[in-house]
Amino acid sequence: MNSDAVVPTTSGTTVAQRVLFDGPSPLVSADMYAEITKGSAERSRAAVTVAKRSVVSTNSYFGRFPASYWQRWTTVTEVTFDARVDGRARLDVVATDYLGRERLMASRAISDADDRVSLTVPTTQFLDGGALFVRIMTSADEFVLDDATWRVAAPERMRPTSVVVCTFNRADDCAATVAALADDPLALRDVDHVYVVDQGTDRVETRAEFQRVAGDLGDKLVYITQPNLGGAGGFTRGLYEVQGKGGDPANVVFMDDDVLCEPEAFVRMNAFANKTVEPAIVGAQMLYLLHPDRVHVGAEVANLQRLEAGLHVKDAFADRSVLKKKQQEVRVDAGYNGWWSCLIPSEIVAEVGYPLPLFFQWDDIEYGYRSRAHGFATVTLPGAAVWHADFAWKDWDEWHRYFNLRNGMITAALHTELDGVALAKQLRRDLLRYLVSMQYGMAYTLIKSVEDFLGGPALLADGGMEAAAAIRRERARYGETKRHNANDVPGVRPADMVITPAGPNPKPSMEWAVLAKRIVQQFRGRVHPGPVAISADDAHWWHVSLFAHAVVTDRSQEGVRVRVRDRQRALELLKRGRRVLDRLRKETPAVTQAYRAARSDLTTRENWARLYGLDTPAHAEVR
Repeated sequence: MNSDAVVPTTSGTTVAQRVLFDGPSPLVSADMYAEITKGSAERSRAAVTVAKRSVVSTNSYFGRFPASYWQRWTTVTEVTFDARVDGRARLDVVATDYLGRERLMASRAISDADDRVSLTVPTTQFLDGGALFVRIMTSADEFVLDDATWRVAAPERMRPTSVVVCTFNRADDCAATVAALADDPLALRDVDHVYVVDQGTDRVETRAEFQRVAGDLGDKLVYITQPNLGGAGGFTRGLYEVQGKGGDPANVVFMDDDVLCEPEAFVRMNAFANKTVEPAIVGAQMLYLLHPDRVHVGAEVANLQRLEAGLHVKDAFADRSVLKKKQQEVRVDAGYNGWWSCLIPSEIVAEVGYPLPLFFQWDDIEYGYRSRAHGFATVTLPGAAVWHADFAWKDWDEWHRYFNLRNGMITAALHTELDGVALAKQLRRDLLRYLVSMQYGMAYTLIKSVEDFLGGPALLADGGMEAAAAIRRERARYGETKRHNANDVPGVRPADMVITPAGPNPKPSMEWAVLAKRIVQQFRGRVHPGPVAISADDAHWWHVSLFAHAVVTDRSQEGVRVRVRDRQRALELLKRGRRVLDRLRKETPAVTQAYRAARSDLTTRENWARLYGLDTPAHAEVR
């Protein structure tokens, strides 16, 4: 059998998802697709060869059909497992419920006379949770199964679909992502266009891999260059192009440039979106690139008042191994979906407008909450995913923290009754912690984000380009924001840095007392002179603040940051911080109204056309 063959379209049905048996890269465990629970088997991308007296199950992260989500959000009432077969075996379709309990839905004994098998089961008893999977059992014969799919009734009309990949100076990564899509015929079968929005100076078009893909895609590929407007500007350009074509409603799929792409995620999101009862944002989950068997969050929400993003809802996976923990049995609702891989129907854009020009950070969150306010849900679909760099390996003390704070405040002002007094109290605590732990650049970043938030929506007039340049430039004045090779730390010999572990965490009831004590110690210089070495996990404010000179491991594990006590700088930042937080307490209601009044203008097609410079063709090029 040819394991690369594409299953011909079955009359009246469409592929909801393929049953794959191995990943797109050797980095990925085949057990994420199908498990050998007894005996042995050989797994390839599209086929599995099961040895005698063996059992293979697709009760795995990518192998399950998320029946609960299909029942809740789509018009589908039954699904058919269809595959090509060779040999003799027993094939079961098994269901789970929201507690993970299994029940047999259908079974077939496959004989030598069979070359295909189709088993249809209902999807009508999964409302609170559960999924479907297939189990293959052999006895005296080897058995081959390939070209397997889960199929559902075809929609009345397949919606036009476009993919948008935006990039900034990650040319190799972007070329690889586009190639992964282009090299999967079924994934791109229903795609009208692939938009690559290049906002960098190291152009993707210069890469041989991209040039090869461009030849394969032909007119499907649209390559756009434009000024760097961040992820918000890059992804919105795709929405802008699709909406500008008019015609029938369409799906637009966002894909980050620096992911390990699983093209099957696109197949599943698109099929799901074509069958929803009403338009909905359909998102993929994020798996960790450095730990490929771990899922970031099964479904996300944000605490707007506290500016906390990426929170997992009850019963949703969070930072778990999908190989060692139970599957995602309980159906959960998401507040939004990250744009690392996410589908947005054009009807939602027509109703709620375009994303805010926030440059990046919280743009996807704001759009998800705005869509929900207009009656459009976000569905994070289990089993649809891409691999992205682990968030835990990114250091918090970076320039993007400015956008995280500023845009969080803007989103909160737009979608909740933001309490400026409570927020000022929270940020005051954070500011003091940064100062006592000698993170003066972080303290400045916090202060600047609040100042600019209070400046109102006029700051968004250029899409964030000046703010991005300014915060990088201004943070460079603070030495501890720079990363150094651990064997080449300025002014410190390697032997002088002795690892100094942290003691136990302060009790919650004692945190303010400990913070006050550390403030006095730092400002009076009653601290250990150092230098000392502190691991990333031990770099708590209450530990680092015991020293005047600390060399702290960067979260990336690629180098270290050097923190040195500077009493004068701390005093200046404290005074400036107190002033702006006092303003935050008083001015939040008025600033909130200003953002709400400006939102409709900021999210128009005309505003984005201005930002793209489309009235001055020299600023944007489409090929």
